[in-house]
Amino acid sequence: MILTRSIAVAWLVFATGLLVGCDDAPGRRAIDAENVAPDKILDFNVLYHTNCAGCHGADGRGGPALALASPIYLAIADAGVLRRVTADGIAGTPMPAFARGSGGMLTDQQIDAIVNGIRTRWANPSAVAGIDLPPYSDSLPGDARRGGAVFATYCASCHGDGGRGARGGSSIVDGSYLALVSDQGLRTTVIAGRPDLGAPDWRGNIRGKAMTSQDISDVVAWLSAQRPPFPGQPY
Repeated sequence: MILTRSIAVAWLVFATGLLVGCDDAPGRRAIDAENVAPDKILDFNVLYHTNCAGCHGADGRGGPALALASPIYLAIADAGVLRRVTADGIAGTPMPAFARGSGGMLTDQQIDAIVNGIRTRWANPSAVAGIDLPPYSDSLPGDARRGGAVFATYCASCHGDGGRGARGGSSIVDGSYLALVSDQGLRTTVIAGRPDLGAPDWRGNIRGKAMTSQDISDVVAWLSAQRPPFPGQPY
Protein backbone atom coordinates (compact mmCIF):
# COMPACT_ATOMS: atom_id res chain seq x y z
CA MET A 1 0.00 0.00 0.00
CA ILE A 2 2.84 2.37 0.90
CA LEU A 3 4.65 1.48 -2.33
CA THR A 4 1.50 2.07 -4.38
CA ARG A 5 0.97 5.47 -2.74
CA SER A 6 4.61 6.41 -3.41
CA ILE A 7 4.26 5.49 -7.07
CA ALA A 8 1.07 7.56 -7.36
CA VAL A 9 2.79 10.59 -5.80
CA ALA A 10 5.76 10.18 -8.13
CA TRP A 11 3.50 10.08 -11.18
CA LEU A 12 1.66 13.20 -9.96
CA VAL A 13 4.93 15.10 -9.61
CA PHE A 14 6.06 13.91 -13.04
CA ALA A 15 2.76 14.88 -14.71
CA THR A 16 2.84 18.31 -13.05
CA GLY A 17 6.33 18.83 -14.39
CA LEU A 18 5.15 17.97 -17.90
CA LEU A 19 2.30 20.46 -17.72
CA VAL A 20 4.58 23.24 -16.53
CA GLY A 21 7.13 22.40 -19.21
CA CYS A 22 4.45 22.63 -21.91
CA ASP A 23 4.07 26.37 -21.37
CA ASP A 24 6.92 26.90 -23.81
CA ALA A 25 5.85 24.21 -26.25
CA PRO A 26 5.32 25.17 -29.90
CA GLY A 27 1.80 26.40 -30.59
CA ARG A 28 1.14 27.41 -26.99
CA ARG A 29 1.31 31.02 -25.85
CA ALA A 30 3.74 31.62 -23.05
CA ILE A 31 2.22 32.79 -19.79
CA ASP A 32 4.14 36.07 -19.94
CA ALA A 33 2.83 36.76 -23.45
CA GLU A 34 -0.73 36.70 -22.14
CA ASN A 35 0.04 39.56 -19.81
CA VAL A 36 1.73 42.04 -22.14
CA ALA A 37 1.14 45.62 -21.05
CA PRO A 38 -1.18 47.45 -23.51
CA ASP A 39 1.50 50.01 -24.39
CA LYS A 40 3.94 47.22 -25.30
CA ILE A 41 1.75 45.63 -27.97
CA LEU A 42 3.34 46.20 -31.38
CA ASP A 43 1.58 43.52 -33.40
CA PHE A 44 -0.09 45.22 -36.38
CA ASN A 45 -3.05 42.84 -36.51
CA VAL A 46 -3.91 43.50 -32.88
CA LEU A 47 -3.44 47.27 -33.14
CA TYR A 48 -5.40 47.57 -36.39
CA HIS A 49 -8.29 45.39 -35.23
CA THR A 50 -8.57 47.28 -31.95
CA ASN A 51 -8.18 50.84 -33.21
CA CYS A 52 -8.92 51.01 -36.95
CA ALA A 53 -11.10 48.19 -38.26
CA GLY A 54 -14.32 49.58 -36.78
CA CYS A 55 -14.26 52.47 -39.28
CA HIS A 56 -11.92 51.38 -42.07
CA GLY A 57 -13.10 47.79 -42.24
CA ALA A 58 -11.49 44.42 -41.75
CA ASP A 59 -8.36 44.12 -43.88
CA GLY A 60 -8.68 47.83 -44.72
CA ARG A 61 -11.47 47.22 -47.23
CA GLY A 62 -13.61 50.12 -46.12
CA GLY A 63 -16.57 50.71 -43.84
CA PRO A 64 -17.96 53.98 -42.53
CA ALA A 65 -14.61 55.50 -43.51
CA LEU A 66 -12.34 55.28 -46.56
CA ALA A 67 -10.67 51.97 -47.42
CA LEU A 68 -7.02 52.04 -46.39
CA ALA A 69 -6.11 49.03 -48.54
CA SER A 70 -6.32 51.24 -51.60
CA PRO A 71 -3.26 51.48 -53.87
CA ILE A 72 -4.45 54.89 -55.08
CA TYR A 73 -4.91 56.27 -51.59
CA LEU A 74 -1.55 54.93 -50.41
CA ALA A 75 0.12 56.34 -53.53
CA ILE A 76 -1.02 59.90 -52.78
CA ALA A 77 -0.90 59.72 -48.97
CA ASP A 78 2.68 58.99 -47.94
CA ALA A 79 3.87 57.65 -44.59
CA GLY A 80 4.08 61.18 -43.18
CA VAL A 81 0.41 61.80 -43.97
CA LEU A 82 -0.65 58.49 -42.45
CA ARG A 83 1.40 59.10 -39.34
CA ARG A 84 0.05 62.62 -38.84
CA VAL A 85 -3.57 61.61 -39.34
CA THR A 86 -3.25 58.54 -37.10
CA ALA A 87 -1.42 60.40 -34.37
CA ASP A 88 -3.31 63.71 -34.36
CA GLY A 89 -6.67 62.81 -35.86
CA ILE A 90 -8.67 65.22 -38.01
CA ALA A 91 -10.39 68.01 -36.12
CA GLY A 92 -14.12 68.32 -36.71
CA THR A 93 -14.48 64.78 -38.04
CA PRO A 94 -14.99 61.35 -36.44
CA MET A 95 -11.26 60.58 -36.94
CA PRO A 96 -9.80 60.70 -33.41
CA ALA A 97 -6.24 61.31 -32.31
CA PHE A 98 -4.54 58.08 -31.23
CA ALA A 99 -1.14 59.35 -30.06
CA ARG A 100 -0.65 60.01 -26.38
CA GLY A 101 0.79 63.42 -27.17
CA SER A 102 -2.53 64.35 -28.77
CA GLY A 103 -4.79 62.86 -26.12
CA GLY A 104 -4.92 59.28 -27.39
CA MET A 105 -3.67 56.05 -25.85
CA LEU A 106 -1.01 54.79 -28.28
CA THR A 107 2.73 55.27 -28.05
CA ASP A 108 4.85 56.59 -30.90
CA GLN A 109 6.10 53.04 -31.49
CA GLN A 110 2.53 51.78 -31.83
CA ILE A 111 1.65 54.56 -34.26
CA ASP A 112 4.69 53.57 -36.33
CA ALA A 113 3.62 49.91 -36.21
CA ILE A 114 0.19 50.81 -37.61
CA VAL A 115 1.57 53.07 -40.35
CA ASN A 116 4.30 50.65 -41.38
CA GLY A 117 1.85 47.75 -41.34
CA ILE A 118 -0.63 49.56 -43.58
CA ARG A 119 2.02 50.44 -46.13
CA THR A 120 3.78 47.07 -46.03
CA ARG A 121 0.59 45.09 -46.51
CA TRP A 122 -1.51 47.28 -48.79
CA ALA A 123 0.61 49.72 -50.77
CA ASN A 124 1.01 48.50 -54.35
CA PRO A 125 3.17 50.84 -56.47
CA SER A 126 2.87 48.58 -59.51
CA ALA A 127 -0.90 49.08 -59.53
CA VAL A 128 -0.49 52.82 -60.14
CA ALA A 129 2.70 52.75 -62.21
CA GLY A 130 2.47 55.10 -65.18
CA ILE A 131 -0.69 56.79 -63.89
CA ASP A 132 -0.65 60.57 -63.56
CA LEU A 133 -2.01 60.84 -60.05
CA PRO A 134 -3.50 64.08 -58.73
CA PRO A 135 -1.65 65.41 -55.68
CA TYR A 136 -2.95 64.61 -52.21
CA SER A 137 -3.47 68.31 -51.59
CA ASP A 138 -3.37 71.36 -53.85
CA SER A 139 -1.69 74.61 -52.89
CA LEU A 140 -4.03 76.55 -55.17
CA PRO A 141 -7.53 77.19 -53.80
CA GLY A 142 -10.48 75.88 -55.72
CA ASP A 143 -13.15 78.07 -57.26
CA ALA A 144 -16.64 77.27 -55.98
CA ARG A 145 -18.32 78.86 -59.00
CA ARG A 146 -16.39 76.67 -61.41
CA GLY A 147 -16.93 73.78 -59.04
CA GLY A 148 -20.67 73.85 -59.63
CA ALA A 149 -20.14 73.25 -63.32
CA VAL A 150 -17.55 70.55 -62.60
CA PHE A 151 -20.01 68.82 -60.31
CA ALA A 152 -22.71 68.93 -62.98
CA THR A 153 -20.30 67.38 -65.48
CA TYR A 154 -18.70 64.66 -63.41
CA CYS A 155 -20.88 63.95 -60.40
CA ALA A 156 -24.53 64.82 -61.00
CA SER A 157 -25.24 61.64 -62.97
CA CYS A 158 -24.97 59.71 -59.69
CA HIS A 159 -25.60 62.31 -56.98
CA GLY A 160 -28.34 64.23 -58.75
CA ASP A 161 -28.84 67.86 -59.68
CA GLY A 162 -27.33 70.08 -57.02
CA GLY A 163 -25.94 67.01 -55.29
CA ARG A 164 -29.26 66.26 -53.58
CA GLY A 165 -29.17 62.57 -54.40
CA ALA A 166 -30.38 60.28 -57.18
CA ARG A 167 -30.67 56.57 -57.90
CA GLY A 168 -26.92 56.24 -58.34
CA GLY A 169 -25.83 57.91 -55.13
CA SER A 170 -26.95 59.63 -51.96
CA SER A 171 -27.10 63.36 -51.32
CA ILE A 172 -23.60 64.77 -51.25
CA VAL A 173 -24.74 68.14 -49.91
CA ASP A 174 -26.43 66.74 -46.82
CA GLY A 175 -25.56 69.07 -43.96
CA SER A 176 -24.82 66.29 -41.50
CA TYR A 177 -22.44 64.59 -43.92
CA LEU A 178 -20.58 67.77 -44.81
CA ALA A 179 -20.30 68.67 -41.13
CA LEU A 180 -18.44 65.43 -40.48
CA VAL A 181 -15.97 65.47 -43.37
CA SER A 182 -13.04 67.80 -43.96
CA ASP A 183 -12.20 69.43 -47.28
CA GLN A 184 -9.18 67.13 -47.50
CA GLY A 185 -11.45 64.17 -46.88
CA LEU A 186 -13.66 65.28 -49.77
CA ARG A 187 -10.64 65.64 -52.04
CA THR A 188 -9.27 62.24 -51.04
CA THR A 189 -12.61 60.59 -51.73
CA VAL A 190 -12.89 62.22 -55.16
CA ILE A 191 -9.41 60.99 -56.07
CA ALA A 192 -9.46 57.49 -54.58
CA GLY A 193 -13.19 56.85 -54.91
CA ARG A 194 -15.14 54.51 -52.68
CA PRO A 195 -15.04 51.17 -54.49
CA ASP A 196 -16.78 49.56 -51.53
CA LEU A 197 -19.75 51.85 -52.21
CA GLY A 198 -19.57 51.73 -56.00
CA ALA A 199 -18.10 55.23 -56.32
CA PRO A 200 -15.38 55.51 -59.01
CA ASP A 201 -12.06 57.27 -58.63
CA TRP A 202 -11.22 60.55 -60.38
CA ARG A 203 -10.86 58.76 -63.75
CA GLY A 204 -14.12 56.86 -63.79
CA ASN A 205 -16.90 59.43 -63.82
CA ILE A 206 -16.69 60.01 -67.58
CA ARG A 207 -14.99 57.39 -69.70
CA GLY A 208 -11.79 58.70 -71.21
CA LYS A 209 -12.02 62.04 -69.42
CA ALA A 210 -10.32 62.07 -66.04
CA MET A 211 -10.77 64.99 -63.70
CA THR A 212 -7.82 67.35 -63.47
CA SER A 213 -6.36 68.43 -60.15
CA GLN A 214 -8.01 71.81 -60.68
CA ASP A 215 -11.35 70.14 -61.35
CA ILE A 216 -11.00 68.29 -58.06
CA SER A 217 -10.07 71.45 -56.17
CA ASP A 218 -13.01 73.32 -57.69
CA VAL A 219 -15.60 70.67 -56.89
CA VAL A 220 -14.29 70.42 -53.33
CA ALA A 221 -14.61 74.21 -53.01
CA TRP A 222 -18.20 73.96 -54.26
CA LEU A 223 -19.04 71.19 -51.82
CA SER A 224 -17.39 73.10 -48.98
CA ALA A 225 -19.59 76.09 -49.81
CA GLN A 226 -22.67 73.91 -49.22
CA ARG A 227 -21.56 73.11 -45.65
CA PRO A 228 -24.00 74.68 -43.17
CA PRO A 229 -22.43 77.01 -40.58
CA PHE A 230 -24.57 75.47 -37.83
CA PRO A 231 -25.21 71.80 -38.68
CA GLY A 232 -28.48 70.47 -37.34
CA GLN A 233 -29.90 73.91 -36.65
CA PRO A 234 -32.74 75.56 -38.59
CA TYR A 235 -30.75 78.78 -39.01
